[in-house]
Amino acid sequence: MSKYITCCFLVVIVFLSVLPLSAAEHPSLIITKKEGSEIREALTAYPLLKSSFDKMKQDVEYAVSQPMDVPLPGEAGGYEHEKHKQNYRDMQQAGILFTITGDVRYAQFIRNMLMAYADLYPTLGPHPNAQQQAPGKLFHQMLNETVWLTYTSQAYDCIYDWLSPEDRAHFEKNIFRPIIEWFTIDNAHEFDRIHNHGTWSVASIGMIGYVIGDQNLVDMALYGTNKTGEGGFLKQLDLLFSPDGYYMEGPYYTRYAMRPFFLFAEAIERNQPEIGIYKYRDKILKKGIYSALQTTFPDGIFPPINDASQTMDINDPGVLYAADLAYLRYGRDTNLLGIVKIQQGVILNRAGLMIARDYASLETVPDSDWGSIAFTDGSDGTEGGLAILRAGTGLDQSMVLLKYGVHGGGHGHFDKLQFIFYTQGREVIPDYGFGRWINIEPKFGGRYLPENKSYAMQTIAHNTVVVDQKTQNAGDRKQADKMSGKFHFFDVSDPSVQVISARADDYYPGVKMQRTLFLIKDEQLKYPVVVDLYRLTASDEHTYDYPLHYQGQVITAGFEYQRALNTQQALGSDHGYEHLWGEAFGQTDNTVRFTWLDGSRFYSMISAASTGMELIFARTGANDPQFNLRSEPMLIRRNKGKDFLFATVYEPHGYFNEAAEMSEEARPRITDVKIIGHNREASVVEITGKNNLSWRVIVNNGAAAANEKKMVKFENKTYSWQGNFLLERNAVSVKK
Repeated sequence: MSKYITCCFLVVIVFLSVLPLSAAEHPSLIITKKEGSEIREALTAYPLLKSSFDKMKQDVEYAVSQPMDVPLPGEAGGYEHEKHKQNYRDMQQAGILFTITGDVRYAQFIRNMLMAYADLYPTLGPHPNAQQQAPGKLFHQMLNETVWLTYTSQAYDCIYDWLSPEDRAHFEKNIFRPIIEWFTIDNAHEFDRIHNHGTWSVASIGMIGYVIGDQNLVDMALYGTNKTGEGGFLKQLDLLFSPDGYYMEGPYYTRYAMRPFFLFAEAIERNQPEIGIYKYRDKILKKGIYSALQTTFPDGIFPPINDASQTMDINDPGVLYAADLAYLRYGRDTNLLGIVKIQQGVILNRAGLMIARDYASLETVPDSDWGSIAFTDGSDGTEGGLAILRAGTGLDQSMVLLKYGVHGGGHGHFDKLQFIFYTQGREVIPDYGFGRWINIEPKFGGRYLPENKSYAMQTIAHNTVVVDQKTQNAGDRKQADKMSGKFHFFDVSDPSVQVISARADDYYPGVKMQRTLFLIKDEQLKYPVVVDLYRLTASDEHTYDYPLHYQGQVITAGFEYQRALNTQQALGSDHGYEHLWGEAFGQTDNTVRFTWLDGSRFYSMISAASTGMELIFARTGANDPQFNLRSEPMLIRRNKGKDFLFATVYEPHGYFNEAAEMSEEARPRITDVKIIGHNREASVVEITGKNNLSWRVIVNNGAAAANEKKMVKFENKTYSWQGNFLLERNAVSVKK
């Protein structure tokens, strides 16, 4: 049925596209003259609108006051690269200010800069430093050039009616038509690519098409260079998002892709409202921006899943555009105003005016409250997903994230069943993110470092189990793209016991993995606790490494170990282990206890005993002659076997204040984790601690069944429960 609806939609689009574009008044992409007048009249009424306008004016006035520079192309991240980026930002903002104020200085600034580009662009060939990317001419990669055109189209739109016909002909002949040919003919494969690069490409061509009145360009932008629907904007919307709106490359690239998705959608809505782009695929654009926001940490930072920065947040311009336009097109939502409270800015069009008005009407703007959620992944929603458990409010909210979806294409990491633990306003159990010093030219031109592939993408760089010290799918992206994790169950009906369970089979041939994460609140514990049951089964014996990545200072380790004080060696020769220094080594048959201090709080890992468990303290930095990797620690638990269960508790506890010389509860209350048994039916684990704290945790390992009564027997004792899991409090006799 969904294919039928999509086909019908395309037929409607094809019919509509044969109609010529009307001679639209300019500007018409993101703002109109009427909106400019309304904003000008409202500036003194709404502080958020005024501050956003003032910031833009300050930036543009500075640009106007400086000597204009349109340099020859240069290295990625270098002066020339950054100057061309600043030029398109300055032109776009000057266009907005011209529309609002009517000050011709801003129009003249854009015209002069376009004149310089009209002199330069015809002289350029493909950039010599493309580094296996589709090249641009101004930039090392075509991606940056498509962003340049997306922004410059808006500037051109704003001064189009002010320019003389001779100016317009000059710019189109020497800038826009050559760049259109470069994108749609010379690099048609990149234009039709289903990827964020392709999204920027189609958005840029569609927007310049609207400005210059070329319907053919708009048609190509909508459904590909051959106009069959195999490529183009609609296909991007079909394939890059799950039905929930989760973006397959991960949140970091979601916020980047949101900019062209919403900028072009807004241009479509304003110029061809009959298409109904904001309704397409059950309002997939709304789901896209909401899913991105719902993944964020409470401080607004996006979780560093796949290739991603550890600091990128909702102040990104793509989020600003998408959230503001979603507020306009999909209705008022205080959660979006909570985002604005962090951003402290709005875009300058009627969406921003609407938000500024509503924001000013509230005495107190509430924080965004996203709650726990499980997203599907894959275009049809059947390829695993990503789940988030949340407890508490504000920056001290506890958040657990489990990744079990698609690989993520070229930006994907080999990290199925990876988890992140966020609390105390930080990633306490973090993801390394990408290996890149973005736009820092001395660091490999600001591009992805070689260590991104050799370490950051490898399984050992994540909080998930590594089998035989090798990366999932043997590091083969094509193989990884064919697979996904599988959803098992998700239950957040009881805020005190939230749980997500997922599976990943044959990422290592013959090995099946299931991970179940609980976020549990208990009256005896000040902070929510994470319980992690990671089960592996195989017909052959393997070595299982469970890395715990952490931040901060080691406080205590409840096992004996030997420090490598004189010399250190790398833990391996490949699969990321070549980048890990072995700092200390231990072995124990007993419960593993490890406490570290991060910020003003202590954290303890308590792990069930296992015969012959090896423990390895490691740190990144080996075989890294250019110091490209951040120096970060980890603790690896290593076991050998066929079937194995890592049963682990992570307990936040206590308080530390160095200025006050205060330390409280530096030891955890939970003291022991015991595995009663695990098999294909269930896992049973008992957790005990001080003051008679005791839990029994049971997890269904069979087919998910929320209401079915179940039982399992271990050591001649029968355990019964209903549904997919059970947490029994005070169910275990605690030894005193």
